[in-house]
Amino acid sequence: MKRYLAVVMMAALLAACSSTPTQEQEGAAVEDRGAAIAATPVPAQKPKTQTTGPATKPLTDQSLSGNPLKDPANILSKRSVFFELDSNVVRDEFKPMVQAHARYLQQNRGQKVTVQGNTDERGSREYNLALGQRRADAVKQMMTLLGAQSEQIETVSFGEEKPRATGSDEQSWAENRRADIVYPND
Repeated sequence: MKRYLAVVMMAALLAACSSTPTQEQEGAAVEDRGAAIAATPVPAQKPKTQTTGPATKPLTDQSLSGNPLKDPANILSKRSVFFELDSNVVRDEFKPMVQAHARYLQQNRGQKVTVQGNTDERGSREYNLALGQRRADAVKQMMTLLGAQSEQIETVSFGEEKPRATGSDEQSWAENRRADIVYPND
């Protein structure tokens, strides 16, 4: 009985799934374009250049301006990632720059870089050294997730010892809360 019921249900499903051609489908003409396509010559296409995201120039040393790391028009010339107070989260506005440096390192496996974590003068020396290290490590982690090799990136914390701005106001503190990407011989 179960077998009979299964066969009936299967037949009902198949009947429900079948379709009958509509009047439009029955009268539709089919054109064979295979011969026309084979006879049409294909125009030669220019080779496509690889896009590199925010940077408009290739990220390798073969760019027209020489070294892209020193070209002020190239995103790779930007090297500082700035952070909020007591934070080691890479802000959205700096992610394209970190991504460009990661891509550059991915394309230039022999290149090495040091990420230097810095803080403002507030906080204890120990706290600032630890925060600077977390900032440098956050940039390194993002770069490695984007394709750079961990061995290419060294991190170091200077804490409050290498301020960019010497004032004791919010503008100076904001400029000192950063991680700098430093290439050798740069």
